Amino acid sequence: MNKHHTQNFVVQRPAPGVPRTWGGLRPLAAIAVIGLLAGCSFVPTYERPAAPVAAQWPDSAGAQATGGTAAADLPWQQFVHDVRLREVIELALVNNRDLRVAVQSIEQARAQYRITRADQFPTVGASLNGTRSAPNTAGGDDGPSVSSVYTLGVGVTSWEIDFFGRVAALKDAALAQYLATEDARKTAQISLISSISSAWLSLQADTELLALAERTLATRQQSLQLTKLRFENGASSALDMRQAESLAASAQSAQAQQRRLRAQDINLLNLLVGQEVPERLIPPVPPVTVAPPTNDSTQPTPPVAPTGQLSTFAEVPAGLPSDLLLRRPDIRAAEQQLIAANANIGAARANFFPRFSLTASAGRASTTLDGLVGSGGVAAWSLAPSITLPIFDMGRNQANLDVAKASREIAVAQYEKAIQSAFREVADALAGRATLSDQLAALETQATAERDSFRLADLRYRNGVASYLDLLDAQRSLFATEQALTQIRMAQRANEVQLYKVLGGGWTEPPEAASPPAPQSAG
Repeated sequence: MNKHHTQNFVVQRPAPGVPRTWGGLRPLAAIAVIGLLAGCSFVPTYERPAAPVAAQWPDSAGAQATGGTAAADLPWQQFVHDVRLREVIELALVNNRDLRVAVQSIEQARAQYRITRADQFPTVGASLNGTRSAPNTAGGDDGPSVSSVYTLGVGVTSWEIDFFGRVAALKDAALAQYLATEDARKTAQISLISSISSAWLSLQADTELLALAERTLATRQQSLQLTKLRFENGASSALDMRQAESLAASAQSAQAQQRRLRAQDINLLNLLVGQEVPERLIPPVPPVTVAPPTNDSTQPTPPVAPTGQLSTFAEVPAGLPSDLLLRRPDIRAAEQQLIAANANIGAARANFFPRFSLTASAGRASTTLDGLVGSGGVAAWSLAPSITLPIFDMGRNQANLDVAKASREIAVAQYEKAIQSAFREVADALAGRATLSDQLAALETQATAERDSFRLADLRYRNGVASYLDLLDAQRSLFATEQALTQIRMAQRANEVQLYKVLGGGWTEPPEAASPPAPQSAG
């Protein structure tokens, strides 16, 4: 039985009178016209909410520094003058895991924005298809008739024509989310620099307090030895000896406590940096130097806390509360979240209207592969628009719109809360600047008086005018005052760091031409 092989060619042809060279371009022109017609938007006009704070800082904040570089414009390299602390911060910016997460979150948000933005444009792809088929001729005498069709073209697949701005609104929301993530990364860097500076100050303070405790312990142990010698010679009572033992044990307890606090400070600094801080960058504990006792001195002179600053930072002006709206990254991030929520309302409103989508292709078709690029093929195109109109969805679209509106109100409240929190943080830091210096001056005066009081008590005791209890009270009071003096110096420096942070400083990079001031070590 003979089998016959035939080829059938079926293809859409251009309309009569239309040149073949333009037949495949008409759908593309139609697509362009439809795209130009799109662009209606239902996104509400965005208006920044009024700042729910006063126009000036409260009177309790005291006088602020004026002039100079604003905190948000002052790079941290110029704010931090301590060379060791600057090196620690540089290590943290590279190794801190929280900052790494923030950076990768930016990349994630940027990619998500590009995905959403791509939905505004048609997805164009090339395709090469071939079909060979034969009808069922079971029971017939002749063999099956085989038909072949090959197509080569460029097509658009399910492109949503954004007549009512739904896709554009989603793109705007994704952009705002990306910008909010970028500001969140800046906030994370500000917090990291502030946390490291505060931990560094605590480490310096606890190092000074440990040195003070060790010097105090050494003098009290020396005092205890002299008291025992006087007791053995009948020059002092057993009560005096026991009180001297108690005072030495108290200093030993303070020494152990400061060792623990210093070790915990180092552990915290290692965690913030993301690696072990090199030993050369850790403030060392000064060696204990106590003068040996002499025959004319019953009690050695107690140690004196150092009067130098624990660390040096540049002073920054406070500016006005309105500056926070533009300079603090966390407030700007909250506003971007509000803008995103506002854009989502437009997308939810657009769901009430029809969606237009388009699938189209243009190319050539032939019964042979060679004919696709030669004269054996013909132009072929297809255009398949579609419209989807919501009729009944059981209130789903309305519920989505209500969710979007409620989300915007939540974002407004969060934005206003961010402003109020920032206002309170700056006001607290300014109040600290106005009062900590007065407190430090008062403590320095008190420390001077306590040192003189101890000297007089020691002199009175050696001359038999005062009791040993008076001398012990003078020792305790002086030690407590020296501790408070060290702590208040640390608090004053920490307050400068806090003010720099809450004013939005710590995320700008220094200009290449600018150079930080000459570094100087603390202590």
